[in-house]
Amino acid sequence: ASCVQHRLVVRDVSSLQVRQLYTCLDKIQYIEWSSDSLFILCAMYKRGIVQVWSLEQPDWHCKIDEGSAGLVASCWSPDGRHILNTTEFHLRITVWSLCTKSVSYIKYPKACQQGVVFTKDGRYMAVAERRDCKDFISIFVCSNWQLLRHFDTETQDLFGIEWAPNGCVLAAWDSCLEYKLLLYSLDGRLLSSYRAYEWPLGIKSVAWSPSSQFLAIGSFDEKVRILNHVTWKKITEFEHPATIASKKTIVYKEVEKSPSVETERLSFPPTKALASSLFSTQSKYEISQVPVSLQYIKPVADRANPKVGVGMLAFSADNCFLATKNDSIPNAVWVWDIRRLKLLVVLEQLCPVQGFQWDPRQPRLALCTGTSRVFLWSPAGCVAVQVPGEGDFQIVSLSWHSSGDSMVLLSKDNCCVCYLEREEV
Repeated sequence: ASCVQHRLVVRDVSSLQVRQLYTCLDKIQYIEWSSDSLFILCAMYKRGIVQVWSLEQPDWHCKIDEGSAGLVASCWSPDGRHILNTTEFHLRITVWSLCTKSVSYIKYPKACQQGVVFTKDGRYMAVAERRDCKDFISIFVCSNWQLLRHFDTETQDLFGIEWAPNGCVLAAWDSCLEYKLLLYSLDGRLLSSYRAYEWPLGIKSVAWSPSSQFLAIGSFDEKVRILNHVTWKKITEFEHPATIASKKTIVYKEVEKSPSVETERLSFPPTKALASSLFSTQSKYEISQVPVSLQYIKPVADRANPKVGVGMLAFSADNCFLATKNDSIPNAVWVWDIRRLKLLVVLEQLCPVQGFQWDPRQPRLALCTGTSRVFLWSPAGCVAVQVPGEGDFQIVSLSWHSSGDSMVLLSKDNCCVCYLEREEV
């Protein structure tokens, strides 16, 4: 699904043919599929309206108007039959039922980076709350939206919460001003508390492994710390130095190769768009000899949100690899071997890395750098793929299909679907 102004376009993934075309009341600012892909919501925050469309019954539609309360966020519940709307100033969360048309309210949600999270099986929801100048967490049962547990947290300014994939442990962490990570059980008991250091800026990113055995914490001190699920103690920490000296680490460096054709000597010079696609510089990876010095950017000390520390973390689907990015070295992605707890590969790009995501089915990492190329890494090696087409298609984000056979590449104004051939085993 994609939106253009007030129009919602639903296409077939394999053929990209238009399946449905819907017209909303205003410019669409957010879209989201229900878990069973039967419904899709379109949020128009400026007007405080959410419209829901049915794929099975194109004539059916639903409109939710929050009125004077306003709207700042909207999402589906895991069952795909309830919509959670957050009102302006985070006064409340309204739960709308598409089946019974009933409405439930959750008061005092906290405006933080990650304040509403669901367990993977969709049974429970945790909500970060702020009342009487203190932080709380409420756990709800998603089947009837009844409150299961309500407890306060030992945080100064709760910044985010995240369920373990098995749904047994909830991680909560403080803002960057205080390094504190708390682990709670489903019934609200504090299982463990972790603090790596005290005074400098603290936690920047958190990621669970798919097996729930490891919790990775990216910090402003340019390190990743791995906690285990038995004792909740640190088992190792990964540093991100600007110089790679170990001979056991493979450093792939992106290099550009200019085309051999000189457009000035052609009898019929091509158009600018055609020249950019046919005769643009090609990119490939080369293995660098260690030691390798990576481009390090010193952060500006007198500005908020300094570009320093590990801001991106992601485990592979098979639990074997961890990809990280140190914001002080924006052109590099680090791939760690979790089985051996050591650095395996560093990908050094020509441009700053905009984002990366693992294939949901196999250990294959895709990343983009704001250029017209997508880069893929697997244990077998690296490849750079040029996106065909006229003009300059600058990829700023990407998203895998759940099957791992294709991915969507997004620029500021366009999208492109990349299909990958499945290898026969």
